Amino acid sequence: MNTTVTRADFGLPVAPARGALRPLSIGDVRIAGGYWGHKQTVNGTVSIRHAEEWIEKVGWIGNFDAAVEGRLPQDHTGRSFADSDVYKLMEAMAWEIGRTGDAGMERRLQALVARIAPAQEEDGYINTYFGRPGQGARYSDLEWGHELYSFGHLIQAGIARGRTHGEDELVRIARRAADHVCEAFGENGLQGVCGHPEIEVALAEFARYTGDRKYLDQALRFIERRGHGTLGQIEFGQSYFQDDQPVRDAKVMTGHSVRALYLAAAAVDAAVDTGDGELLDGMIEQVANTVARRTYLTGGMGAHHEGESFGVDYELPPDRAYSETCAGVGSIMVNYRLLLATGEAKYADLIERTLFNVVAASPAEDGRSFFYTNTLHQREQGQEPSATEPSPRASSSLRAPWFEVSCCPTNVARTLSSLGALLATTTDNGVQLHQYAASGISARLADGSPVVLRVETDYPRSGGIRIVVEETGAAAWELSLRIPAWAGDDARLACAGESYDAAPGTARISRTFSPGDVVELELPVQPRWTFPDPRIDAVRGAAAVERGPVVMCVESTDLHGHDVNGVRVDTSAPLLDEEGAASVQVRFGQFDDGTWPYGACARAQEDTEPASGERVKLIPYASWANRGPSTMRVWMPTA
Repeated sequence: MNTTVTRADFGLPVAPARGALRPLSIGDVRIAGGYWGHKQTVNGTVSIRHAEEWIEKVGWIGNFDAAVEGRLPQDHTGRSFADSDVYKLMEAMAWEIGRTGDAGMERRLQALVARIAPAQEEDGYINTYFGRPGQGARYSDLEWGHELYSFGHLIQAGIARGRTHGEDELVRIARRAADHVCEAFGENGLQGVCGHPEIEVALAEFARYTGDRKYLDQALRFIERRGHGTLGQIEFGQSYFQDDQPVRDAKVMTGHSVRALYLAAAAVDAAVDTGDGELLDGMIEQVANTVARRTYLTGGMGAHHEGESFGVDYELPPDRAYSETCAGVGSIMVNYRLLLATGEAKYADLIERTLFNVVAASPAEDGRSFFYTNTLHQREQGQEPSATEPSPRASSSLRAPWFEVSCCPTNVARTLSSLGALLATTTDNGVQLHQYAASGISARLADGSPVVLRVETDYPRSGGIRIVVEETGAAAWELSLRIPAWAGDDARLACAGESYDAAPGTARISRTFSPGDVVELELPVQPRWTFPDPRIDAVRGAAAVERGPVVMCVESTDLHGHDVNGVRVDTSAPLLDEEGAASVQVRFGQFDDGTWPYGACARAQEDTEPASGERVKLIPYASWANRGPSTMRVWMPTA
């Protein structure tokens, strides 16, 4: 990170004007090993470079060269939104350079900027799919063209660069693009919106970065225009675009899940920065209803493959879960903003669930292939995708190196490179820990007193979290720790021989700390049974196992030839903890596959030997399919 640049928002992915909590930056919070440290290292040393190589190989960066050299449209490759994945890659690189100071990546980022900059037109417009002879006119397809969506990701890349490096050519490109959008779609300009929300959240953050209110005003215009049938009719209906009702009137998220979540994040930003309590309350209600009725156990969102969309309330089939990785990223974006606005621990709970079970599930252990969708029940073994061609299917049964629509790999990359900012926050008189990872945390209180903490843990493998005070002022201050809802009454918290209340929510220790003081939190990460709301018809009569924040699954690799679809679990038998995994007592059933599957009586499932059952291993859901083609399930019928 370029420490010669001094900004109040330096290193911050999100910097709201007000809120219950103040964010800490990727420089203030440095992950140091452990589960998330390993994920960040793989992302920074493998996945980002992997994405660069693929984006070059499939020609999406080359589109900008073709634009400059006059070879469009004939030489264009990829979809209308291919530009956006280049921009998301650049954002990930900017955060990673800020986090690590990687000089090689800095040179590669500069080279990308040098290829993109000449493609920007004098008025700030930049797009490789529209606007030239033989291409569609600018903004001629707001429903599907993704021009404003792509601008949004360019602007967010500029923000990341500005907040980790300072003003440079990438920031200037982003500023010219943002100015163009405000001019073209302002009060007296085009009155449309983009079919895919993203420009709104980018402009709101760019207003914070620049201090120029016009960008927030334009974000608000886009938010308020949506929901009035502004976009054209499509087969999925106006709800696909969130254009069927104003965001202020919506009580639950509908339509395309990523679109809905990006719009919600922007609405929270706008509500917070304008002091619009009514809008903020509406978004709090919308998120609460969506989490309660339309969210998978993993934190994933989106039950329909058609339209990549939310289902109706409690429609959460595990084997047809779409649960797009990008929707997981969008959920984290929304819930982080609500955490900062309200200080309520439930938002950090959902961030944790989604990080461990959606974001972490997408990349393979080697960081070179990804899940786009995240099913909770794989009935048949998948086929190895091509190692040399992009996968045409988002719902691949195994992780693929790249996709024809590759929004998810770059979204995961930018999330992991800026992950430290999600761990902790500060207030005038305290520091709050929301996510637990081995890390160093530095903050400064309102009176100027420094607080430096070292967090020691191998969470979630174990539940022990040790916070060492390395530096502190002389005055008393408050350390707050999130106690996850799943911990129930079994968490334990102590400091200097004194025990503190550790009920789910926020635990607080207010005292005069001294260097060397140690706070010890113990969270109960032993395996536990989880049962569904009976209104979720698809999993009624089934059970799942969770271990701390980690959802577990049974994978055919561990069943010694048995069929995962025949597993039935005995919930009366004890769950055993096995070094980060778990084991359950199961019986294996079999059916006669050659008969009509309906009848006057309930069909019996015959147990295979041994009738008493046997114990099988469960693994973290995020780890499945790392050992080759397999079948898998999270929800298991009860015996």
